[in-house]
Amino acid sequence: MKSNFTPLPKQFYNQPTLDLAQNLLGHILVHEASEGTSAGVIVETEAYLGENDQAAHSFKNRRTKRTEIMFGPPGHAYIYQMHTHHLVNVVSGEEGTPHAVLIRALEPVAGIDLMLQRRPVDKCTNLTSGPGKLTKAMGITKADYGRTLLEPPLFIAEGEKPSTIQVGTRIGIDNSGEAKDYPYRFWIKDNPYVSK
Repeated sequence: MKSNFTPLPKQFYNQPTLDLAQNLLGHILVHEASEGTSAGVIVETEAYLGENDQAAHSFKNRRTKRTEIMFGPPGHAYIYQMHTHHLVNVVSGEEGTPHAVLIRALEPVAGIDLMLQRRPVDKCTNLTSGPGKLTKAMGITKADYGRTLLEPPLFIAEGEKPSTIQVGTRIGIDNSGEAKDYPYRFWIKDNPYVSK
């Protein structure tokens, strides 16, 4: 099902990973599926800086079947499974530099009924307020691994720049040495969909 969203241009992804993680905020993640289109404003991200970042899957340039897409050009989807959840990341950095930005939370803007069918919740603010929650609500799976984010069915569309961005440490990476203290998480201040 086609949507009225316009994908961001390829050159948008050609920026340093920490900048990209902040500049993704306010733009819109869109997934077009046979049952309908769902979309949400990106309200929280985390950056992972590859070789020297102990929290990154590509730490020390680890190149595996899982991380292979991270070594490619920016603007592709790196999707991996954690427990029963899929997590969606934006490949960043120059080709051969395995960086990525995790999309941690969204504010739903389209296809909300469809999202609620996929992930029934009592409070809408709980629908996409976490990286595993948002992929289930959006219908994003391992089948989307490696897709370009420049065109349907999975892409990031033009949104609005937030007025205030907050910065803090990443979540759930306590076993990653000093990397657990890096200020690589970014979120839109006071947005109710930011993960708790």
